[in-house]
Amino acid sequence: MKKSVLLINPWIYDFAAYDLWIKPLGLLYLASLFRKNGYHVHFIDCLNACHPQLKSDAGVKLVKRSIKGHGKFPQERIPKPHSLREIKRNYNRYGITPDIFVNELKSSVTPDLILVTSVMTYWYPGVFEVIRITKQTFPAIPIVLGGIYATLCPEHALQSGADITVAGSGEKHIPLLLHDFFGDDPVYVPDPDDLDSMPYPALDLMPLKDQFPILTSRGCPYNCTYCASQLLTDRFKQRDPAKVVDEIDFWHKHFGISQFSIYDDALLVNPEEMVIPMLTEIIRRKLACQFHCPNGLHIFQITPELSKLMHMAGFATIRFGFESSNPMTQLSSGGKVNNDQLQAAIRHLTDAGYKSEDIGIYLLCGLPGQEAAEVRDSIRYVQSCGARPIIAEYSPIPGTALWESAVKGSCFDLRGEPLFHNNSLLPCRSEKLTSEMYENLKMMARAR
Repeated sequence: MKKSVLLINPWIYDFAAYDLWIKPLGLLYLASLFRKNGYHVHFIDCLNACHPQLKSDAGVKLVKRSIKGHGKFPQERIPKPHSLREIKRNYNRYGITPDIFVNELKSSVTPDLILVTSVMTYWYPGVFEVIRITKQTFPAIPIVLGGIYATLCPEHALQSGADITVAGSGEKHIPLLLHDFFGDDPVYVPDPDDLDSMPYPALDLMPLKDQFPILTSRGCPYNCTYCASQLLTDRFKQRDPAKVVDEIDFWHKHFGISQFSIYDDALLVNPEEMVIPMLTEIIRRKLACQFHCPNGLHIFQITPELSKLMHMAGFATIRFGFESSNPMTQLSSGGKVNNDQLQAAIRHLTDAGYKSEDIGIYLLCGLPGQEAAEVRDSIRYVQSCGARPIIAEYSPIPGTALWESAVKGSCFDLRGEPLFHNNSLLPCRSEKLTSEMYENLKMMARAR
């Protein structure tokens, strides 16, 4: 008899959350690997925005979805954690209700192993609650916790109630999990040096198939001081561009998916070997799809040719990391972009057919020691170049180059409490950049 594995995507507990093409891609890759090795897989998505039972639950704010595959999550106000009691904002559970979750657990076949993923370090209360409820339903079944939070905060994650926590890419743990919990040797193990040796993620398990994410690479060749990419993956790897398009074609033809998200920051790295052939093939196949890149691409890679190909291939949502117009901040945070490169890239993109409002430029706000004047100047600079500034609040991340500066400069106990990593708290605010100043900067960035 085949053994079964239950995979759970937990709730978000936060002051605010928006589904900007979010899908638990890592967890779905693991689901496909378990299937490849002959196991039954069941999946529960606590962030399911369109669960049919939500209609009958009182107290849950229901939502409408965009045809492009993004939108708000269902939300329910819940008590704030004690450490956040002084914050004058409502705290919410985003996703399905606990009763629906319990019903989902009870309606599933009793699993032999349970895997729970995690994302933001400050979302851990939702992870803990999922594990607690799951333990009540299946007290004898081992639970494995992985994901970003478990990787960046391994000691804190020991408090989760999971039986085992694992760090880094989940697939590297598959052989050990199969051996320890099932006494099996894996039938199939992907080549760690070849992303295309991974089977397609089990996106068919997603209850909401309004858009699918596509992985083109892992890691990043750059080492920006505020970013955790190099802590989460051992090295930068890219897929074969033709095989990426094959996957897009597969989901489009077999599931009717026309909206795709790409969260890879490094999509534009090595353009002649990766993104240019990929875009050219999308255009050649005449795929009637739209692509959305919400995570901040490297704008210095933009050329006239690349701009035209992106526009022709259907890249509708394009966001770029710029961080600041201050040359000193640019150099100290990683040195991968400067003001001249921004101007040139925006000119290339507008020449290719993109409108100013289509070109989103992320600016970091709340870096340790940063002054409001720097953010204000950066907003004005981006607007003067003909693009749309987007404020990205800085979140302190353990292990990054800026972490110790953030710990020293914050009024919160960042080291002891991951809830204080929450960017909406502006953890490194100061007299030079207060919460009131931040609100004014947000209004300034939204002004046309």
